[in-house]
Order: sequence, then structure tokens, then C-alpha cells
Amino acid sequence: MSGAKKVRVGIGLGTLSGAADPIRFNAIVDRCETLGFDSLWMSERIGAETPDPMIALAIAAGRTTRMKLGTSVLVLPGRNPVILAKEMATLDVLSGGRFLPAVGLGAVDPPEQRAFGVERSERGRRHDEALALMRACWTGEVISHHGEFFSVDDVQVLPRPTQSQLDVWLGGIAPSELRRVGRVGDGWLPSFCSPADVAESIPVIEAAASESGRTMDHEHYGALISYSDGPLPQRFVDVIERRRPGLDPRSVIPTREKLPSLLGEFIDAGASKFVIIPLVGDADPDAELGALAESLLPFET
Repeated sequence: MSGAKKVRVGIGLGTLSGAADPIRFNAIVDRCETLGFDSLWMSERIGAETPDPMIALAIAAGRTTRMKLGTSVLVLPGRNPVILAKEMATLDVLSGGRFLPAVGLGAVDPPEQRAFGVERSERGRRHDEALALMRACWTGEVISHHGEFFSVDDVQVLPRPTQSQLDVWLGGIAPSELRRVGRVGDGWLPSFCSPADVAESIPVIEAAASESGRTMDHEHYGALISYSDGPLPQRFVDVIERRRPGLDPRSVIPTREKLPSLLGEFIDAGASKFVIIPLVGDADPDAELGALAESLLPFET
């Protein structure tokens, strides 16, 4: 296990319905902060009973002072990038520079895609243009932009983020998604992947970055790791079958007992930033998060 990288472990609430309960949500936020987890992450699905990630993270920001706050991932196509740039900058400012945006194209789910009002064939191009426009907005300068999908004249977005420039992480593991990370991403945070996937994908990302005249920070590779001690929820099995046909779901959704050894394998493969997503239903958050902290936080360097 290499000590050259800063290993960080955060907690993700995924799309679990329990996160929509205010008492449970606030208890999880408070417990994560007290235990010393690096970050809290919220996912986005229109059709799941999970809170909107930006609103949920704003609430979490008001209850915490140290923990970073991330989206995993926010669906970028279908949004107004200027307004979203304002929202993200605001969250970063009011949290004291603790916002970690990760964005993507959204779930491979036709009803979800239609809900965002974007043709499937346009999602990638809209994503890339929106991201470029948002980065221009975060400079705080007066800008104009005339692209395929967005057009603005003499707009200025204030306040600027507290961080000099927000690093935007991307997900995905398909070859086209890996190349997009290299072309336009600041980091990579895939889900439902193995350590071998990470080891094989990093060179693809770095080659695409080099072709675009860019370099990737060697500490900006991570993974979302879900786990379950009981039967796997069918919706997650279905997601894996759609994304990774033929892959054994248990090979990427381990039990809690196997998390430490798996984390070590990911670190050896080149990843160092982790979002752990408990698929534990109604488990007591105090006990569950305490057990995770005891077994995983020693990895932090």
C-alpha cells in the first residue's frame, strides 16, 4: 500500500429512501462529522426518495464545520449551467470552501432521461459545453458564450467560489466516459467497479488527458463502494446487470467485513479517494457508522 497519496474516506447516502427522513438524515450528518469522516456525498435520482443533493448538502453544511460535501453525481445535462454555477459557488462560499462537485450524464433510465428534457444523443455534448461554461462563470469575470446549446452575453456570476476553482469530478467506466474524464474532468469517481477496473482505466484517462494537453492529479482517482451484509437490493442488482452485463454483483458490492481488504486493493490499484455507501436499510446509523470508522479511517494518511 503506497503512502505517497492522501487517502480519504467519505460516506455516501446513495439513493436510499431513509435519507429523506429529517431526523435520520440529521443524525447521519452529525455522526459522520463527529467520527471524522472526510466527506458526505449525495446522489441524484428524480424517481428515488432521496433528497435533492444540492438542498441536502446545504442543510448538511449548516450542521457541520469540517466535513467536505460532495455530489455523487449531479446530472448536468438538462440544467441551466449559469444558474447551477451560481448555486455551486454559493454552497462553496457558505460552507467555507467545502464543496466537492461530481457530475455526470445521469442514469441509463429512459424515464429519468426524459425527465431532464434532453435527447439521449445530446447528453454528452451538453455536458461538456455546460461544464466549460460553468468554469468560465466561476472566474467571476464578465463573460459571453455562444455554443451549440447555450448562449449568454455579458454575464457575471458572483460570488466566486471560496476555492480558487472548483475541481469537478466525473464518473463512468465506459471507454467514452473514461476519455471524457481525461478531456474535461478534474478527477474520477466511478461506481460499481473493481480494483482491476481502476488499474486498467487510469492509463486510458491519462492518455486522453495527454492528447488534450492536460495532466491529471495523481490523487484525483477514487471509487464509490457500496456494501451490504444482507441480500442485495434488487434495484442495485438490476443497475449492475444493465451497466456491467455478466458481472457478479457481489464482486463490486462486498460485505462490511470485506471492505478493509478491498480498500487496500483499490489503493494499490491507484485510487485514494473513497465514498462508502451503506446498503443497510434501517440499521442504526450510530452503530453502523461507528463500525465503518473503526475499520476504514485508519487507512487515511
